[in-house]
Amino acid sequence: MIRLKSAIDFAGWRAHARALLIERVHPNEVRWLADGEADDLFGLDAKYDGARIFSGTAGIPAVPASFLSLAKKAALHRDPERYALLYRLLWRLQRERGLMEVSLDPDVSRLRDLVKSVRRDQHKMTAFVRFREMETPDGPHFVAWFEPEHHIVEATADFFVKRFGSMRWSILTPQACAYWDLHKLAFTPGASKKDAPTEDALEEFWRSYYASIFNPARLKLDAMRAEMPQKYWRNLPEAPLIKSLTADAGRRAMDMVRAGASAAKANMQKLELMPASPKPKSDQIDTLREEAAGCRACPLWKDATQTVFGEGPANAEVMFVGEQPGDQEDLAGKPFVGPAGQLFDKAIAEVGIKRGKTYITNAVKHFKFVPRGKRRIHQKPNTSEIKICRQWFERERGIVRPKLIVALGATAAYSVFGKAMPVQKSRGEIVKLADGTHALITVHPSFLLRVLPEDREREYKAFLRDLTIAHRYVETEIRAA
Repeated sequence: MIRLKSAIDFAGWRAHARALLIERVHPNEVRWLADGEADDLFGLDAKYDGARIFSGTAGIPAVPASFLSLAKKAALHRDPERYALLYRLLWRLQRERGLMEVSLDPDVSRLRDLVKSVRRDQHKMTAFVRFREMETPDGPHFVAWFEPEHHIVEATADFFVKRFGSMRWSILTPQACAYWDLHKLAFTPGASKKDAPTEDALEEFWRSYYASIFNPARLKLDAMRAEMPQKYWRNLPEAPLIKSLTADAGRRAMDMVRAGASAAKANMQKLELMPASPKPKSDQIDTLREEAAGCRACPLWKDATQTVFGEGPANAEVMFVGEQPGDQEDLAGKPFVGPAGQLFDKAIAEVGIKRGKTYITNAVKHFKFVPRGKRRIHQKPNTSEIKICRQWFERERGIVRPKLIVALGATAAYSVFGKAMPVQKSRGEIVKLADGTHALITVHPSFLLRVLPEDREREYKAFLRDLTIAHRYVETEIRAA
């Protein structure tokens, strides 16, 4: 019997398998058992009892790279016979060089089934892990509970590091747990579901949003169950709504049919008449930036140090629009680098948005201020200045073509929607623009710096809620489309 150190000890299996091949030990003479997995009655009757570990490669014929890749993935399966299958295939590959191409071979077919099952389980983990926020002495910590079918936690954790590397998180499962502290990924034995929070402050908000975007006319229950198996529902915050929403879907769809098409609201007619995304005169952001540097369309350029244009990937899915550059932005020539920008960076990092993957710009490109001694006091741009500068925002938008535009404050909202929008009344809602782009309004981070100290924490959390909606929208709606 060969006992491996853990259920996912593929390296140990590989070393033992090499030694067994050198000693010409037939697969029928070996029993494989991973530490922590149950033995069976036949283990006591195994003919072979251990093998020296072989770490070299001399004397071992090469095997197809595709086999090693598949074998490493199959080792994550929960099937207790998986390591026996792998060694049997390795043994046969020494004599049947084209074996991996025989898809109807029972061993090859079984190997591919194991791999397929593991990959599906990993996909479900990336899709259905839901973090819930916990307050700790070190700040927010996001914890999720998940129950995988196979031993995939270690192999899948890197996905969450890349996606949520800017926040501390833990993924608890019955077999193994993953922890990320912003610097290092660690694993521990399994935990209990009661160790994970059951909800957080954002869940009710998220459920309201989920219910608002649920379209009963597009409900396909079979497809929904296939893509989102019910065993995962108990960990999803929106799950309590599914039963009632689906039960009422038929009636709501019929009501929609009977009601017929509704007339567009007056304000929406205005939006549809607006040129939402004019054809850009330039197809490169850098060229457009150079063109904007010489803009003299309004008097603001006279006192400003320079034009502060947007920055970020030209193919960014999310575009943040602020009001206008401040004192430090005017000097640096970059948007959102002053105190409000630093608060903005902190907030988006907390919700998992990476600034480097977004496009950040302002509605007005020149700093407007009045001198007071040695200081330059910010002045809010007027409607005429916003309208004149809007051409640059529209041309940036035409090049970047973001899926979601986040308007930070009233000036940005005016530029995005082409009209005045009540920020507090409209904030946190995903709105579809006339050209199909979606937009969300929230406050400008400078508002959080001006608000009374006793209200600051509450307003900051509200800002985080809006950003979380934007982030989740990109993750669940755009990526899933």
